[in-house]
Amino acid sequence: MIGINMDDVVSAVQSVLPQLIVIGVVLVLACVITVAVNKKTITDTALRKIVHSESWIVALVATIVAVCMMLFGPLSTLLNNATTIKYELSDATVAAADELAEEVESEAITMLKNDNANLPLSSKKVNVFGWGSTNPVYGGTGSGSLSDSYEKVSLLEGLAQAGIETNDSLTDMYTEYREGRPEAKIWVVDWTLPEVPADQYSDTLIADAQEFSDEALVVITRIGGEGVDLPIDMKSDEITYVNNSDKYEDFEAGDHFLQLSQTEEDMIKLVTENFENVTLVYNGANALEFDFLDEYPQISSVLWVPPAGQSGFVALGEILTGEVNPSGKTSDTFVKDLTQTPVWNNFGSFKYDNMQEFELDERTPSFVNYTEGIYVGYKFYETADDEGLIDYDDMVAFPFGYGLSYTTFSQEMGDVTYADGKVSFDVTVTNTGEKAGKDIVEVYYNPPYTNGGVEKSSVNLVDFAKTDLLEPGESQTVSIEFEDDDMASYDYEDAKAYVLEAGDYVVSINSDSHTVIDEQTINVAETITYDSEDNTHGGDAVVATNQFDDANGDLTYLSRADHFANYVEATAAPTSYSMSDEVKATFVNNSNYDPVDYNDDSDEMPTTGAKNGVRLADLYDKDYDDPLWDDLLDQLTFNDMDNLIANAGFGSAAVDSIGKIQMVDADGPAALNNNFTGVGSIGFPSSTAFACTWNVDLATRFGEMIAQMAHDMHVSGWYAPAMNIHRSAFGGRNFEYFSEDPTLSGVMATKEIEAAQQEGVYAFIKHFALNDQEANRNNMLCTWANEQAIREIYLKPFEMSVKEGGATAAMSAFNYIGTTYAAAHSPLLNTVLRGEWNFRGMVLTDFFGYFDSYQNPDHEIRNGNDAMLSTIGIGNHVTDTSATSVKAMRTAAHNILYTTANSWMYADGEPETVTPVWKTIAYAAIGVIAVLVVGLEVLTIKRYLSRRKDKVIVK
Repeated sequence: MIGINMDDVVSAVQSVLPQLIVIGVVLVLACVITVAVNKKTITDTALRKIVHSESWIVALVATIVAVCMMLFGPLSTLLNNATTIKYELSDATVAAADELAEEVESEAITMLKNDNANLPLSSKKVNVFGWGSTNPVYGGTGSGSLSDSYEKVSLLEGLAQAGIETNDSLTDMYTEYREGRPEAKIWVVDWTLPEVPADQYSDTLIADAQEFSDEALVVITRIGGEGVDLPIDMKSDEITYVNNSDKYEDFEAGDHFLQLSQTEEDMIKLVTENFENVTLVYNGANALEFDFLDEYPQISSVLWVPPAGQSGFVALGEILTGEVNPSGKTSDTFVKDLTQTPVWNNFGSFKYDNMQEFELDERTPSFVNYTEGIYVGYKFYETADDEGLIDYDDMVAFPFGYGLSYTTFSQEMGDVTYADGKVSFDVTVTNTGEKAGKDIVEVYYNPPYTNGGVEKSSVNLVDFAKTDLLEPGESQTVSIEFEDDDMASYDYEDAKAYVLEAGDYVVSINSDSHTVIDEQTINVAETITYDSEDNTHGGDAVVATNQFDDANGDLTYLSRADHFANYVEATAAPTSYSMSDEVKATFVNNSNYDPVDYNDDSDEMPTTGAKNGVRLADLYDKDYDDPLWDDLLDQLTFNDMDNLIANAGFGSAAVDSIGKIQMVDADGPAALNNNFTGVGSIGFPSSTAFACTWNVDLATRFGEMIAQMAHDMHVSGWYAPAMNIHRSAFGGRNFEYFSEDPTLSGVMATKEIEAAQQEGVYAFIKHFALNDQEANRNNMLCTWANEQAIREIYLKPFEMSVKEGGATAAMSAFNYIGTTYAAAHSPLLNTVLRGEWNFRGMVLTDFFGYFDSYQNPDHEIRNGNDAMLSTIGIGNHVTDTSATSVKAMRTAAHNILYTTANSWMYADGEPETVTPVWKTIAYAAIGVIAVLVVGLEVLTIKRYLSRRKDKVIVK
C-alpha cells in the first residue's frame, strides 16, 4: 500500500482548489468594493451610500461562506485528517510489543549450516565483517517501513545486548566508508552495495582482528521495497542507484541482485583466508543465491536472519551465544542458480507493443505470464526431481521447510486413519539431544498422478505444528487432522471443479520438503468431484467452477506429462508482445469505459434520504442480511454513499445522520502506521520472518498485539496481512508476504486475522489477487494464469483467511486479471469471494492515485469493489446517477458499514463524536460573525431610517 507523499499533498490541494478559488474571489470582491467605497471611486451617490453601508456585511457574509465551505466540503476531510488527535501507544503496550517482537525473531532465525558445531560461538569476542553489519535490514521500503517513533536495535547493538564484544576497528571502517553517501528514501531502494574493497583492509587491520578474536562473522544484506522488484540485471539502465558509480564496479553484465557482488566475494575470500571458522549471516527476506558456499569450506555456519523489525536483532545475539536454540525453518527454497528456475524468463517487465490506443497518463498496458502453472517453489523442485528433470543436489542449496538446531529430535508417526472424510494421526516428538529446543512437525502428501491428467505436485504441505520447548529427553505428542478435500486438485479443463481422484495418497512427516522421516498410505476408493450444492469443496457456499477462463491467455503451461517434456517450451521467455484483436476487444480502462453502456433500464431507483431513525450502532453484531439494514440504507443520501465510497483513504468517512463516526485504518503489515498523524506502532519482524517460525501461536499473539496497539492508537482497520506468493525470489514485496507455499501463508495469515478480528480490528487481506510482482503494477499489468494455479496457489491463502479467519475486509490489487482490472473483476470479487467463500464485508482498492488510466469508481462498485483508498478527491467520486449506479452504491455502502459497524468502536454502543478543534473554532467564529452581522444590520437600518427622517424634516 502506498503511503502519503508530496505528490499526494499536491493532489489534495488540487482537489479543493475550486473551493479555495471561490472563497478567494468572494473575499477579494468584498475587499475591492469596500476599498472602492472608501476611496469614493463609485460616483453615483445613492449607490455609493448603499454599498458603503453594506460592503462590510458582504465581507462578513463572505467569511461565513468561506468557513462553511471548509466545514462541509472536501476541504473538511483534508483538515480533519490533518488535525486528527494523536493517540499513541501506552508504555505497557510498547514493552509487551517489544518482547513479542524479540520472541518472533528468535524463532524465525534459521540455521542453514553448522559444521563441527561451530555455533554457539566459543568466544564472546567477535570480528564482524561486512558493510551490512552497520546497515542491517529491519523491514522494507514503502508500506512495510517501520515507524521512526521508536528506536531501532541495530544488529551490532543486538549482539552487544547478548554480551558479545565486537571489533570496533572494523565497524569504524564500514561507518567511515559509508559516510557522506546519499541516503535512500522511504520509496527508493538503494541497489548499491557499498562493501569496502578487499585491498582497503590493511595488513595491520587483519592482524589486529586475528589478535582480537579467532571468531569471524560475515554479514550480507539484501533489502526489498514496494513499487519495484529486485534487479535481475544489475547493469540495466532502468535501475536507479543512489550512488551510480557502484553500478559499474561490482557486477558483470547479466548479474543479478541476489548473487554476491565481486567486492563481497573478495571480502569473503579475505576473511576465509585469515580465519578458520567463519559464520555467515544473511539478513534479508529474498532467497539469496547460495552457489558460493562449496568454494569456502571455512564458512562453517550459515544463519538466515529475516528482516528483524525494531528490536529483533537482540535474538541474533542470543542465538549466537547459545542462550536461545534456533528453531526456524525456511519459508522458501534456496537454489544455487536463480537463472535456472522455471519463473526466470517470465518475471519482470513485458509491455505490449500494440496497445497504444489504451495508453493513458504515459502508462502502457503490460503483461506477465504464469506459465509454470502450479509448479511454484518446492512443488516444482521436488516433482522435477521425482520425474528426473533435474539433479536436485546441483540445483537446491536448502529445501523448503529446512532448518537446523543445537539439539536433535526424533519423530514417530502413529497409525494414520482415514474415516468420514478426515485424515488423522499422532506424531510423538522427542528431544534426543543435550539442549532444550523446539521442533516442527511437517506433514505432506503425494497424490496419485496419471500421466497427462490433472497436474499434481508430488510433494504438498498439508499441515504443520510446532512443539513446545522440550528439555533433553522430553517428548510431546502432536495431533494432526485434515480434511480429505485438502488433497483435491482443481480440474479446469474437464470437470471444471475440484476433484479428489481415486487412488493411493502417501501421507508423510518430513524434516523438510525433500527429506521424509516416515510415511503411510491411504486409499481413496472412488473419485469425488465437488460439483453439487450438497458436496462443495472446503465448505464452499456455492459450487466452485471455472471463473477465470478469460485469464488463461492461450499459453503453454508447464506440465508434468512425460517427465516435464514441455519444460523448455513452457518456461521460455515471451516471443510475442502483441495482444490479439479478439482479446483486445475485452480490455477496459478509462479510455473506453462508459457507465451508460452497462446500465440496466429495469433497475429501480433505491430509496434515499428516509427518516427511519436507525443508527449504525443498532446494527452491531447483526447478520449481514438482517432486515434492519434496509431501513438504515434507506436513510442514506446520494452524497452520503458517495462520501463513503470515494473518501476511504486510511479510514472510512463519517455519516452523521446514522451515527457513523469517521474511523481510522492504518497501514501495515509489520506495524500500524497512521499516515495522517504520523503516529506509528512498534515495528515487528517481517511476514517472511513469521512464516519461518512455523509457529501459529506466535501468529495469534501478533494478531492480538496488533489489536492492542490499534486500541491504543484509536485505529479500527489494519491494511494487512499481505499474502501474495513468493513466485520469484526477486519480488520486491516478498518481505511483506509469507512464503512460496500457499498453505504456510494461509495458516499464518488466518491466525493473525482471527485474533485481530476477535478484538474488533478488521484486517484488510491483501492484495487480492495475483499481485506477485511489483514491475508494471500500475501499468495495467495483465496477469495470465490458468484456473488451477489461480485457485490452488494464489487464491488459497485468501480463501483460508475468509473461511477460517473470518476476514471482513479485503484490499484489491493494482494488476489486471486477464484484461480486467482486479478491483473491477466481478468473478473474483462477487462470484468467488462473496459467493463461493461467503465473504461479508468491504473491499477497498489499493491506493487510488492513478485516476487517468484505469481506476474508475463506477466500474469498480458495479463489480464488487466498494471503496476507494483515496486521499485526494480527484477521479474517485461516482458521477453517474442512474438507478444502476445508485443500486451499486447502496450495496457498496452496505458492505462498508457492515465492516465498520462490527468493529471495536461500536462494541459498547454508539461512540461519542469528538469534534476537531479546528471545527470548534470555526463554529465559534461563525457565531461571533453572525452576531456582528445581525447587530451591524440593525445599526444600518437605524441609520438608514434616521437619514430618511432627516430628509423628511428638511423637506
